[in-house]
Order: sequence, then C-alpha cells, then structure tokens
Amino acid sequence: MDNKELGPDVPQASHNEKDGLGHSHDLPPSATGRRGSTAVNIVENPLKRVTPEQAAHDARVFAETHGLSEHAELFSRAALVARDQEQFNMVKELKEDERQALEYERDHKWHGPKMLWYSISLCAIGAATQGWDQTGSNGANLSFPQEFGLDEENSVRDQWIVGLVNSIIFLTAGLIGAFIVDPLNHYFGRRGEIFITACCLTATPIASGFTHSWQELFAVRFVMGIGIGAKNATVPIYSAEMAPARVRGALVMFWQLWVVVGIFLGFCANVIVKDTGNISWRLQLGSAFIPSFLLGVGIFFCPESPRWLMKHGKHAKGFRSMQRLRAHDIIAARDFYYSWIIYEEELTVARGAGYFQRLWDCFAVPRIRRANYGASTVMIAQQMCGINIISFYSSTIFRNAGYTAVQALYASLGYGAIQVIATIPTLFLIDTKGRRTLCLITFPFMCVFLLAAGLSLLNHSGSRGAQIGPVVLFVYLFTIAYSLGEGPVAFQYSAEVFPTIQREQGMAWAVCINNTFAGVLGLTFPRMTNAMTPTGACTFFLPHFALGID
Repeated sequence: MDNKELGPDVPQASHNEKDGLGHSHDLPPSATGRRGSTAVNIVENPLKRVTPEQAAHDARVFAETHGLSEHAELFSRAALVARDQEQFNMVKELKEDERQALEYERDHKWHGPKMLWYSISLCAIGAATQGWDQTGSNGANLSFPQEFGLDEENSVRDQWIVGLVNSIIFLTAGLIGAFIVDPLNHYFGRRGEIFITACCLTATPIASGFTHSWQELFAVRFVMGIGIGAKNATVPIYSAEMAPARVRGALVMFWQLWVVVGIFLGFCANVIVKDTGNISWRLQLGSAFIPSFLLGVGIFFCPESPRWLMKHGKHAKGFRSMQRLRAHDIIAARDFYYSWIIYEEELTVARGAGYFQRLWDCFAVPRIRRANYGASTVMIAQQMCGINIISFYSSTIFRNAGYTAVQALYASLGYGAIQVIATIPTLFLIDTKGRRTLCLITFPFMCVFLLAAGLSLLNHSGSRGAQIGPVVLFVYLFTIAYSLGEGPVAFQYSAEVFPTIQREQGMAWAVCINNTFAGVLGLTFPRMTNAMTPTGACTFFLPHFALGID
C-alpha cells in the first residue's frame, strides 16, 4: 500500500507535447499512446524537466493568462521554489519575508493559518456524522425491535429485518450515494455537495425518531445512506486538497479520528437518554442530527477547494482560496502552481474523457488499476476484520455475553472511548512509519485478540462474570490494535492514491466497496450469531486478515 505497490511504470523516454502554456514538455511515451495513460503516475517533479529560466517564464505566462497578472512575478519565484522545495534557499530571487516564511514552514511542520485549521476541523465534524449515525442504531437495537414486534425468539424473519434496518444505510451509501458524487461535485463544488449532504443527514435522523413501523424506519435510513455515501466520498477529498503536503497524511487522518469521536459521542448520547422509557431508541437515532447540522452551517465559512476551482477554470478564485489556507503568499503560489502543473500533466493525457470512461479507467489502466487495487484492499480489509460488527452491535454483543441493557450501553461507551484514545497516536505515526507498515504490524494482533474474544464466549461452565470480563477485555484490545493501524489508514490512503483527474471516480469506488461490505455484514450478523453461535460469528472474520496482509 505504499508507492512501490503502485508500480514505477513511468517511462523516461520522451515525446513532445504542448502543455497549457503552449510550451513543449517531454511526456512518457504512454501519454501519446492509448488513452489509458491518463493514469500516469507523476513521480518526477515536472518542473525539473525545464531550466529555471523556463520554469519562471512559464509561471509568469500562467499568471498572465489566468487572471492573475498582478501576481506574475510572485508565481515566477514560486515556480523556482517548487522546482526543488528542499533547496529554496538557493533561489536568489526570493524576497526576505518570503524566505523567512519558507524557513518557518520548514521548521514548524504544523504551522498554518486559522482558516486551514477551521476547514480541517469542519471536515472532522463531517466524519463524526458517520460514527454518530451508526452508534445511534447500536443503542436502538436494544429496544426498537420490541417497539415494532421484531423480538420473537429465534425468528429468522425478525433477525433478517433487524439486520436490514441496520445495514441499509451502508448498502445505499455504497451502491447509490458514492456514485452521485461526481455530478454533485461538478455542479455544486466541494462545499455545495457537502452542504447538500449535511441537510440530508440533518433531516433523516430527526425523521427516524418519528417513524411508526419498521418499513418507515427502513425508508428513512435508505435516504440517509445516500447522504452518507456522498459525504464520505467528498469530505476526505476536500480535506486532502486543502492540506499542505507535509502534513497531509496526518490531517486527512482526522477523518478516522473524528469517525471514532462520533462513535464515542453517539454512545454518550445513548447513555444520556437511556432512562427516557419507550422513546429512548427514538432519541438515540434522532440525536445524530447534531454534527450534520453543525457541518451544514459551518461549511458556508470555508473556502472552496483550490484544486476544484482550478479544475473548473476559476484560477483567480482558486488562488484566493489557497491564500486563505496558507500562511504566506509565496507558499500559496508555490502550492497552487505546482498543483496546476500536476493537473495539466494528467489532463493532457486524459484527452477529455467523460465520467464513465474515467470510471472504467479505474479497472482498465495499469497505474489506476493498481491505485484502485490498493484502495479497494484497505477498504475491504477494514470491514472484513470485523470492527464494524462491534460498532453496529456492541450493545447487543455485550448483553448476550451477560450484561444488562444498561451495563451493555456503558461497555459500548468504553469501546468508543478506547477507539478515540488509541487513534490519537497514529496522527504522529502515519507519516513517519507509513500506512503499509502500520497495517502489517497491527493485523496479527487484531487476529489474535478477535480469536480470544470469540473463544471467551464459549465459557458456559463458570460464572457470567468470568465470561464477561475476558470478552470485554479482548474486544477492547482488538479495538486498540485496529485504531493504531487499519482504522486510520483506509480512508486516508484512498483519498490520496488517485490522480487529481481520477479522484472522484476512484474515491467513489473505494467508498462503494467499503460501505457495501459494511452493509452486507450488518445485514447478516444477527442471523450469523443465531446460526453459527457468537463464537462462530467472530471466528468467521479471521481468514480475512490474510487479505489485508497481502
């Protein structure tokens, strides 16, 4: 899942082709061959193919032809910095304040303007909506089946219906929501798409609290899933496109951190409303509107993605947006111009491909196929490791292990708290140790702890306390291992692995895979625990760890 897995198929032979400046650059031979080279991996800095004088000239032409004439000299200096970002002190043309800004950026990795951190924080709230949505149903599973007459013991029909109600948000997220991302982003932008989905995810939790049958609850959650899928595919991209490269991995990883924060807050809400009687499950489901409401209001104060604006020909607006997200104009110009250079490389070889052609490229083109393989692998592994079964059904699992309903809610709250605490260290590890290394280290521990949790459920001879203790312990240890590896990696890796021009389609497919597998597991788990016993249901996931390790 690192760069070498995507393959070094970037030939060095040259073919001349003009870029958006009318200047000839050397392109890989595949770029002049079949259309599939839209997936060419930009490993070499394209600015190093030309002389410093030519790079500065091209940057001035770029500024003058895209409504940025007043910044032409700024962009010429930024291009020289972008040619070799580690050697910016060798650029004699830099002004003193620009040199100081670049030195400060180099020495203070986490430095950034308030707007950058505000925007990243709002993306984090977007992630929290998913965690809260799934934990609301976790607590509601203890009581809504009784409300709708789905609690008949050993009823196969009732087990499938409970699974369907729980899983439908993930099935529609994967099969519908993820694939409306491209048109929504195209017509409304990243901010507009996030606002639309936030409105959907504000209305549907409230509506779920007013349902009077499982069919109504199913219908509301069907729509909710579409909003979740569309949001999940856009927010990580929006975050990745705003974040500076030096901390992009850690900032985009806020997605997973705030998913688990949302899970924890959802469990908190479940505990808070536990004593409200027959309406407790309605409040547990309805409380999930809180983060999505904050997201919908807050997104109006964020800048649009500079890369989205650039992609749609709004270069002046894109640069102004980048200026709000960077500490100095020279840093904003460097990042914006270099992003444009990379985008032009991809666009040149894409040759105007439409949505479905670009989606097909995810499977037909070697570079994109490898990116898709990596993203799909981590997304499937995230589901097939079994973690979301705990997220969906932990209260039910703990109750079946011997806890009362109230004790099960508190045990689930502990599960959510551990996820948050264990995810935080990965903020500092993901860019230093690498995504692949974290997964390879933690997968064996996850396998052992899940097996131990399943075997603990076999203890029928001792006291209930002797069974409950090991089950909770090993579930918590499993959660720690997951939070240090696969949990943070999946969405972060998928958001950055695809080329800019292919990002919506690639991320849509990755989200489709993730949510569809989550939906299938959520659908089948109630029936699995009855047909295979809880131990069998836990051990079912063990062979799938080989997928992630591979």
